[in-house]
Amino acid sequence: MTRAVEHEYDVVVLGAGPVGENVVDRARAAGLTTAVVEGELVGGECSYWACMPSKALLRPAIARSDARKVPGLGQAVQGPLDAEAVLAHRDYYVSDWKDEGAVGWLDSIGARLYRGHGRLDGTRRVAVEGPEGERHLLTARHAVAVCTGSRAALPDLPGLTGARPWTSREATSSHHVPDRLVVVGGGVVAAEMATAWQALGSRVTLLVRGPGLLPRMEPFVGEHVADALAEAGADVRTNVSVAAVVRDGGTGPVTVVLEGGEQIEGDEVLFATGRRPRTEDIGLETVGLEPGSWLPVDDSLLVTGSDWLYAVGDVNHRALMTHEGKYQARIAGAAIVARAQGHGTDTGRWGAHAATADHAAVPQVVFTDPEAAAVGLSLTEAERSGRRVRAVDLDLTNVAGAGLYAHGYRGHARMVVDLDSETVVGVTFVGPGIGELLHSATIAVAGEVPIDRLWHAVPAYPTLSEAWLRLLEAYRDGGGAE
Repeated sequence: MTRAVEHEYDVVVLGAGPVGENVVDRARAAGLTTAVVEGELVGGECSYWACMPSKALLRPAIARSDARKVPGLGQAVQGPLDAEAVLAHRDYYVSDWKDEGAVGWLDSIGARLYRGHGRLDGTRRVAVEGPEGERHLLTARHAVAVCTGSRAALPDLPGLTGARPWTSREATSSHHVPDRLVVVGGGVVAAEMATAWQALGSRVTLLVRGPGLLPRMEPFVGEHVADALAEAGADVRTNVSVAAVVRDGGTGPVTVVLEGGEQIEGDEVLFATGRRPRTEDIGLETVGLEPGSWLPVDDSLLVTGSDWLYAVGDVNHRALMTHEGKYQARIAGAAIVARAQGHGTDTGRWGAHAATADHAAVPQVVFTDPEAAAVGLSLTEAERSGRRVRAVDLDLTNVAGAGLYAHGYRGHARMVVDLDSETVVGVTFVGPGIGELLHSATIAVAGEVPIDRLWHAVPAYPTLSEAWLRLLEAYRDGGGAE
């Protein structure tokens, strides 16, 4: 066996996706030497198989839908999408699954990239096996950050493995539009991919185990999205469970068998049924941790019980979204630097080295048609937390900008207020074009802006952001959740 070449750095990062890149960036900006290990493409899941390709597929679908609701324009956009052009647009945004640009950025900041599979090898050590069998042993003077992300979790169903199901990766990278697509799941990936492929010409059947879509958001969100999918031609079924999948020889049509015996045939089947951490083969056992497990951390992203091992992004199971992982990376990077330089850390609520937003102000946009967006707590979550709260609701048709945005606009908003602090602790929107409203809500929640001060944040007329004024008016007038 080839002897490992030994190297020493201040910080070693496992995983060069957006999260790992941000940890590296923070460390290098402070002058720490940094190595990053990546076994696939630099840029990670988000860049090539998740955020970027999915939104590239969805943007034409949503733009066409919005245009169809604009008087004087609707008749001009009644035809089908140019699927070939949409897929080419997607390919452009994933750089044709090549990572030269991302590698060049790492080089430009002076970070050392090691291609290959990295595994922890005891305290502050990472062993790397390269693609040609070369071996390196990296020692970190200060910190190792695990930023290996998550992968699609498939259920244990008869026939599923041999049926070659799509996961989120295949759904965002396919170069053909299946005539019939069966989507199993009711979360973000299922809803977004059902939206995209239905618009591209697939006949979509969406099978949801629970009572509705997007169960982690306010109930009215899933209702709006399900209604719109059905109007677009998708067959949306709730409260159904899959018992087996059949695809003879792994080719040709695929049959999804429901509990009770009903069979649904498709040309492809997408399982969007959750995620699991990419920690099964990264050497966790060498530092007393369980392979394949989520890694519990404190608010500075240090793994519980460690003073050198950080787990950042999906692997800690706090908030499985790219932007939240990048936020954690900025916090973790700042904490690593402070500790390396012998400075104190501010890990109190909203401190410079505490990822408080993971608990209080996680934002999310779901790029369905209509869009859905939320930050902070839902009404149910706020009530379960023991807070004394009140929610106010708004039919977005009561906002002048909504009617101008689209004829027949349909949408809904909810604001959850902590009655003791008189601050907003959660906001949810659903409706066309509301994704860009979310950051104002995030600032209100993260900033714990008093309701009295929000009255002085004047929304421009006539825009969708006037929803804020209407919500404050409803709160003032004593309105409650519908």
